[in-house]
Amino acid sequence: MTQPVRAGASRPLPTVRFDPFREIEDAWSRMGSLLGDVVGGGGEHRPYGAMGSRTAAVDIEETDEAFIVELETPGIRADDLSIDLRDNELSISGEIRAREREGTLRRQGRRTGRFEQQITLPGEVNPDTVTAALDCGVLTVRLPKARRSEPHHISISGPTAAAEAGSTQQRG
Repeated sequence: MTQPVRAGASRPLPTVRFDPFREIEDAWSRMGSLLGDVVGGGGEHRPYGAMGSRTAAVDIEETDEAFIVELETPGIRADDLSIDLRDNELSISGEIRAREREGTLRRQGRRTGRFEQQITLPGEVNPDTVTAALDCGVLTVRLPKARRSEPHHISISGPTAAAEAGSTQQRG
């Protein structure tokens, strides 16, 4: 018995690799768009990092001397970034500006508007020696660890200590 064949079924289907994270990201973005439209936050000035929006990709590395935070900031100028440190809480905020366009924008996948990233560091840092650099769309913040005091032995002085030292010498 032969089975029916659709027209064009002899052509191989393109191979598309399934990415579950892409599906979740797209659904989250669509939900954010809908929520923004309902509460009046829709349009081109959606907040970057608020409900429904993506947060910037960030790497946090710990070495013996410092914490190193790398944050993706494509298309952002250094003047549009603000970095604040309070105790062990690093706050990076800024604005992604929309560029002027001549034609009709048919699809917008790039985010515009304000964003804020809060990062809690796992240890204390020395705020006086923190450095930041922006290179090729990656913001690198180097936060040297606070020096902890080295343990050292403290000898006890006074009349009781001298008496105990003398009795130890007499026993020996």
